[in-house]
This record gives sequence, C-alpha cells and structure tokens, in this order.
Amino acid sequence: MNCFTARRTALALFFASALTGVAAAQDATSPQAPCGGDLNEFLAGVKAEAIAAGASAEAADKVLAGAQIDPKVLSRDRAQGVFKQTFLEFSQRTVSQARLDIGRQKMKQYADAFARAEQDYGVPQGVITAFWAMETDFGAVQGDFNTRNALVTLSHDCRRPELFRPQLIALIKMDEHGDVDPSVTTGAWAGEIGQTQMLPKDIIAYGVDGDGDGHVRLKESAPDVILTTANFIKHLGFERGQPWVQEVTLPENLPYEKSGIGGAMTAGDWFALGVKPRDENTSFGSLKADLILPQGRMGPAFLTYPNFGIYLEWNKSFIYTTSAAYFATRLSGAPTYLKGQPEQGLNDAEMKVLQTKLQAHGYDVGKVDGILGSGTRVAIQKEQQRLGLPADGWATPSLLSQL
Repeated sequence: MNCFTARRTALALFFASALTGVAAAQDATSPQAPCGGDLNEFLAGVKAEAIAAGASAEAADKVLAGAQIDPKVLSRDRAQGVFKQTFLEFSQRTVSQARLDIGRQKMKQYADAFARAEQDYGVPQGVITAFWAMETDFGAVQGDFNTRNALVTLSHDCRRPELFRPQLIALIKMDEHGDVDPSVTTGAWAGEIGQTQMLPKDIIAYGVDGDGDGHVRLKESAPDVILTTANFIKHLGFERGQPWVQEVTLPENLPYEKSGIGGAMTAGDWFALGVKPRDENTSFGSLKADLILPQGRMGPAFLTYPNFGIYLEWNKSFIYTTSAAYFATRLSGAPTYLKGQPEQGLNDAEMKVLQTKLQAHGYDVGKVDGILGSGTRVAIQKEQQRLGLPADGWATPSLLSQL
C-alpha cells in the first residue's frame, strides 16, 4: 500500500495526539466517545448511536456483524512513520514519466468527467489526476485492510475514539445506501476508501455519482472518483481560475528571510525583487504568494498561491504537498523543474543534533525527530539571519557546525 494512503487521518491524528495520555483517560469514561471494554458491548453502543443518527437497525447489524479487532491496524497506528526524503528524492520518485504518461492517458479517457469536474467545481484535471496518482497509482494500490474492522479497531481503542467512531457510523450509512460491502470492502489502515483515499464521512458529504448508477463507489468507478475528489477539493477552498504553485528563478540577492509559508507578500512583490516565473506569467501579481525553497536557495524554487492551501489540508507533509502540487503543474503543461545544485543537507542523526541545538537556543521545533518540518525551518531561518547567512531555511553541515 502506498505509504500516503492514510495521509489525512494518519498525519492529522499524529498532530492531534500530543496529549494522548490525558485524552485516552478522558475518552475511556466519556459517554460521548466510549471505548475499550468488551467488544460486544462496545458494538452495541455503536449500533445505538448509529440508529440515533438515522441509520436503520438492519444496516447497523449488517456492518457490525463479525467485526473484529485487527492487531495490524493498531501496530500501524502506533508506529506511524514520517518519510525523511528530500524534495528532489521524493518528487523524482513519485512524479515519474510513467505516472505522467498514465495520468495524461486517464485525462483523455475520462475527458467528459474531468470537464464536468472543472465546470461544476472549478478544479483543473491536473490537480485531480495528481492526487489520483500519488494516493493509489490510479487505483492500483488501494490498501488491503478490511475497512469495517479498521474503523472498529480504532474506535474501540482509547487513543482517539472521538475521531474514528463517527467514521464507523458513516460507514454504516454508506452500507445502507449500497455503496460498500462491510465483509469485503478494503482500504487504508486508518479507514480511507477508494482511489483517492477518502474517509466515510467525507464520502457521504462530498460524494458524487459520476457514472449515473445511483451509487458513489470510489473503489471501482473512475467518474465517481473524479467528481467526488473535485467536490472535496472545492470544499477545501480551491478557487476557480487561480494557480496553486509556479516555478520561479531567483536573482543573486534576495531577502531569503521573507521566504517560507505564511508570509505577507504578493506575487508582485516577489516579481519586483527579481523573482521570475519560468512560464513568464505575471498576471497573478496581486495574489498573496509565498516563496518556498524545499532544498534552499540553490535548489528548485516555487511561488505558492492561496490554492496551495488545499494541499496542506490534504496532507501535512511539506515534501508531499509540494510534490503533489508540482505534479499537477506537470500534468497541466509545465516543464520539469530546474534541479539546481542544492547544498549538502544533513542526515537523520545530524538533523536531530541540529534540532537539539536549536531547542537549546530557545526555539520550539516540536519533537526532535530528524525531520525538517515547519518549526525547524523557521528556527533555521532565524539562526541563519543571526549568523549573517542567507536565511533560506535549509539545514546544512555548515550551519550545524556554526551552532
């Protein structure tokens, strides 16, 4: 299974569980989110809640009959890993020529569905297709965990039942509509289903019957996948007719301390400083834009626009989101990015040392995990600026030695 198929749940829950011990103690006694204990009693409570939410007793019985705790799901949940590849490593592996070729073929094959997606929801075909490729290789690798058992397991477990129990209730409603079969429907370990890996509540809320058969079946129907994904992306805030990311080249001198997510500059401000779009399109100068440098000023450079926010909603990983956004531009006609010659980065052990040193300097970098996340990048920029270095947020051996 693609390591990102549990992306929204796994990563969002990773951040949401900072107070896991306290939350688990509260959840175990909370009538709103009961968990643990005898499985049959637990399932009886789920059935009662599903009926109260409008599902039939028959549907609840059908979904919950034979439900089991899956130890493999708990193992995956406890051992959530975060990849530590650089942008160049990850993007070159995921945005392959084979995937680009298949993606373009899919866009031709399902041209009508893509046209409807753009007309109804304002989402370009490249954006949808890139997620389709990144999540499951166009449906080839959707996950082999029984969805019913995965959600029962994570709802019964007392780490975060309040996040998974509603998904289990939603699965019952999906079964009632004939969109899943609880005995055979499979997906990611965290309960996502289908070719773009969506959770049951999102499928109910944003599902679109793209092929006209009266059902939303994201495991089998490409038109359903395309239209549902477009509707969900629109819900995340995608603005029709606006860009999401644009590759740029940089001048020799630039206030790199202004780069990074969350700045206050417009694209026009960056253009005035000498930042140049490779596609020469400067028509979006009035839009807010952040300059991102995944591997520092010597590597690829991009302006991200407000629509980039949907990528950060989809997945919290900076490398994943930047790669997915770049993938979408390639499918929309952009050339391969300029690799540049990035400075040597740090290995896992060195990054942990750097994070420890930054903590000692008073910075909040989060967990010392060897990952160049947003908190670490911000801290690096501030230290680079203090040391008189270009503040591009890239961790190098030189910076480590100076700290």
